[in-house]
Amino acid sequence: MTHAQHNRVFGKRSQEHILILASGDKVRHVTIKPWMAALAFCFTGVLVIGYLLATSYLVLRDDLIGATMARQARMQHDYEDRIAALRAQVDRVTSRQLLDQQLVEDKVDKLMEQQMALTSRHGKLGSLLDRAENSGLTGKDETVVPVQSFEPATRDKRASLSGGAEAIGKLLAGTGEPAGAAPGNSALAYVPAPETIGDRADRLFSKVTLSLKGVEEDQRARLEQLTADAGNAANSIEKVLTRFRIAVPEQAAVKSADDSAVGGPYVEPENGDDFNNSLAQLDAALTRLEAVRSTAETLPFRNPAIGKEITSPFGNRRDPFLGRLAFHSGVDFRFAPGERVRPTAPGTVVNAGWTGGYGNMVEIDHGNGVSTRYGHMSQILVRAGDTVGRSDVIGLAGSTGRSTGTHLHYEVRQNGRAVDPVYFMNAGLKLATYIK
Repeated sequence: MTHAQHNRVFGKRSQEHILILASGDKVRHVTIKPWMAALAFCFTGVLVIGYLLATSYLVLRDDLIGATMARQARMQHDYEDRIAALRAQVDRVTSRQLLDQQLVEDKVDKLMEQQMALTSRHGKLGSLLDRAENSGLTGKDETVVPVQSFEPATRDKRASLSGGAEAIGKLLAGTGEPAGAAPGNSALAYVPAPETIGDRADRLFSKVTLSLKGVEEDQRARLEQLTADAGNAANSIEKVLTRFRIAVPEQAAVKSADDSAVGGPYVEPENGDDFNNSLAQLDAALTRLEAVRSTAETLPFRNPAIGKEITSPFGNRRDPFLGRLAFHSGVDFRFAPGERVRPTAPGTVVNAGWTGGYGNMVEIDHGNGVSTRYGHMSQILVRAGDTVGRSDVIGLAGSTGRSTGTHLHYEVRQNGRAVDPVYFMNAGLKLATYIK
C-alpha cells in the first residue's frame, strides 16, 4: 500500500496539520494526527466538567451540609422518642410491679389472717374434741383437718417480687436485659413477659384460698356431724332414762328454774360467725350429752356377773325352804366361794352388815331414787358411808342368810320398790356405746 492510498478518504486526500516550533536556530515540527486532536478535546472536556462540578459543590455545599444535619437531627429525635417510649413502658412496668407487690402483700396478710383464724378455731376445738372423744363420738384425729402454714410460700413469692424489681432496675441502669427479652437484642427490642408476677401470685393465692376454704368447710361439716351425733346420743340416753322415770338433767333444771323473776325487752339475736355458732351448738349438744351421760353412768345399767349363770330370776317362784309360792325381789347369780363382788354403778354405801334373810348384805345408793343390794356374801369389805366406784370390791361371794348355796343375790330398787334388774341390764346393752 502506497502513501497516497493511506491519505485518501472517500476519494479525497486529507491534509496533514504540521505544527512548527522555532527557537533560535533550532526548528522543530510536529505533525498533528487526528487522534491527538481527539485526545486533547477529551482532556479539555474533563477539565471543564471538573471545574463545573467543583464550582457547583462550592455553591451548594452549605445546602448539603444543612440537609445532612437536619437528617441527623431527625434520626436523633426519633431515637430519643423511642428511648422515652421505652422509659414510659418501664415506668408502667415498675408501677405495676409495685402495685402487684402491694396486692400480694395484702393477700398474704389476708391469708395469714385466715390461717390465724383457723389456728384459733383449732385451739377452740381442742376441748370440744376431747369432750366428744370422751363421750365416745369420735377419735380426735378424725375430726379436724390439720392447718398447714403457708408462710414459706409467701416468703418465696415476696422474693420473686424482689427479683422482678431488681430486673427492672437493671433495665433502667442499662446493665442487663429484662425478663422476656430476646437474647442478643437491645433494650429497644424489649418484649414484656406474657405472664406477670401478679398473675402468678393470683394463681398461687387462689389455690391457697381454695385450700383454706376446703379446710374450713371440712371443719364445719365435721362440727355439724358431731353436733348431730351428740344430739342423737343424748336423745337415746334420755329415752332410756325416761322409760325408767329418771329425771333428765335438762328437764330437772327447767322445772327448778324460777320463771317468775325473768324479763327484759326482746332484741333480735346477733348474726355472729357461722363457725362460732357451730361451736356454740356443738358445745350445747356436748353439755346436754354429758349431763344425761353422767346421770346414766351413776345408774346400775351393768351386769354384776357377766358370764355367770342365773340360778333364780326376778318374780314369783317356789320358795326353796317353804316349798310354796313366794316373790323373789332380785336375781341370783352362781358364784364361786370367795369370788369378788363389784357394784354395777358408783354410789354411796348406805347399809353394810347382816340383814335378816339377806345374810351379809351391802346396799348402795346411786341417786335419783335408785339403789342396789348385794346379799349372801361371806365377807363385807366396805362400811356405811363409803363412796365406791365400779371397780371397787365390796365383798366376797358366799352363802349366808336364807341361801341354799354360794351365789350372789342382786336387787335393784327404785323409790324403795324392787324392780327387775334384767330391765336395767337390757337398757345397759343399748347404752353400752354411750357410757363407760
